[in-house]
Amino acid sequence: MIKVAITGNIASGKSQVEKILLSCGCKVADADKINHFILLTDVSAINEIKQAFIDEDILEGNAISREKLGQVVFSSVTKKIKLENILHERINAKIQEFLEQNKNEKVVFVSIPLLFETGQENNYDKIILVSADEDVRLKRLLARENYSEKYAKIRIEAQMKDSVKIKKSDYVIYNNTDFNNLRKQVFNVLEKINSESESFQK
Repeated sequence: MIKVAITGNIASGKSQVEKILLSCGCKVADADKINHFILLTDVSAINEIKQAFIDEDILEGNAISREKLGQVVFSSVTKKIKLENILHERINAKIQEFLEQNKNEKVVFVSIPLLFETGQENNYDKIILVSADEDVRLKRLLARENYSEKYAKIRIEAQMKDSVKIKKSDYVIYNNTDFNNLRKQVFNVLEKINSESESFQK
């Protein structure tokens, strides 16, 4: 099995790449979706987060608001690390379950936004970076989220620069234009990975 990580900074277009791969029949796990699932269903994680941020406004009713929690943790490195310490082990356990369930596949994909920031790059055989210019990503964030421009820029600046990530990646998909261009690039990368998979199996 070839394990391929998909990564990219916020609003780069990772979810679009995932959709294209899924439409091709690929097996894809998404760390963000796993994270959201944990925040909705994992009672021990929910209680631990509520206790860790007891003095912060992170609730909507009795449920954790992802938007409010995000505002809190992206305003402070210490708070961000505190949340990561609660969630990362649980997210990684779900990813391992996915890999075990699909162990007979030739190629599997795992989308991890903070792959390099959390030092997980060595867990994967290949890395795809989805890249887009910062001004393009800012426009996308402001269009799709209820973010102020200040907060959107904080989210963008909290991540490692694309210029650094490009050097660490095996494939780079540039997503500054339209969906058709993106799809062509994904197909090209998928063809290369499948070709390498065939060689790997021999």
